[in-house]
Amino acid sequence: MVEKILERIIFSSRWLLAPFYLVLILGLIGLLIKAGQAAFHFAENLFTRSEPQVIMDLLGMIDLTLTGSLIIIVIFSGYENFVSNIEAAEHADWPVWMTKIDFAGLKLKLFSSIVAISGIQLLHAFMDLAHVSDRELIWTVAIHLVFVLTSFLLAFTDKIAADQDHG
Repeated sequence: MVEKILERIIFSSRWLLAPFYLVLILGLIGLLIKAGQAAFHFAENLFTRSEPQVIMDLLGMIDLTLTGSLIIIVIFSGYENFVSNIEAAEHADWPVWMTKIDFAGLKLKLFSSIVAISGIQLLHAFMDLAHVSDRELIWTVAIHLVFVLTSFLLAFTDKIAADQDHG
């Protein structure tokens, strides 16, 4: 009896994650506001900015978009994996990947998004070399390489685990 009650409490505790996903939705709204500000600033200054400045503005908007996509991946995959199933059949335009990503896939998508965002930050630094110190550039490259290496190691360990499961 005590064991069943404990198991029920533990199983129900997964719903404590739901508010975290709601907070991420609020963060996504905040990111949308920032993207709107960036788009307004871009449109307002488009004809007075140089080509490298326009490219840097676009990289900033791509960065915001990738971050928003990352938040969506975490919200849907995290909710589906850790809280409750979402009935995809009730939504005609439901993306197939949302119900097919397991925890290993979520980690890989998360880190590949982080690598992409880091790569954009690195490209942004290279585009603005006149205003970036050597020390800052070295740290930016080093951090990016750490993200790339971490992603590679995660993918490699997941492949080893999958091979062991199948073999």
